[in-house]
Formats: sequence, structure tokens, C-alpha cells
Amino acid sequence: MATAAGKSPNESRTNSDLEDDIRQLKADIQKLTEQLAETGQHGYGAARRVAAEGVEQLRAQGEAAFENMRSNARDLEAQVVASVREKPVTSLAIAAGVGFLFALLARR
Repeated sequence: MATAAGKSPNESRTNSDLEDDIRQLKADIQKLTEQLAETGQHGYGAARRVAAEGVEQLRAQGEAAFENMRSNARDLEAQVVASVREKPVTSLAIAAGVGFLFALLARR
């Protein structure tokens, strides 16, 4: 056992030393808390920027797909108009047949 004259290193610390250590620990915890909050803000900002860029990219892709569909519809319309002009009687018969089928389906 240690006596008063032969104290171990842990026993020789005073209350003042412990209080200083506690203050230092509190300061370190405060600094870590601030750093974590700052890192969180940076992470949130980066995630928000990435999301905004993703939305913009999806919007651009959607507009391109819409324009592509519009172009295809115009081409199809031009083909139908050309076909009707080349063979009006056949086109009329086809239209009558399609109308008849829709009427049959609508009755059921």
C-alpha cells in the first residue's frame, strides 16, 4: 500500500488538475460537436446539389424523349396522309372496318 510519503502517480493529482482536465475535455467535446455540425451541413449541401443536378438531368432527358415522340408522331402522320392520298378507296375501306370493330367492341 502507498503511504502519504510514497504516493502513486494517480494519487498525486490534485482537484485542480482534474478540473483542468475536465475543462479541456469539455472544450474538446464542444470542438468535435461544432466540426460534426459543420460536416453535416456540408454533407446536406452536397446532397442537395447532387439531387438538383439529377433533377435537371432527368428533366432534360424527359424533354428529349418527348421531342423524339413528337417527331415520330409527325412522321407517322405524314405516312398516313401519303398513304391515304395514294390509295383513298383502300384507306376508306380500312377506316370503315376499324370503325366496325370498335362498334362491336363497344357493344359488349
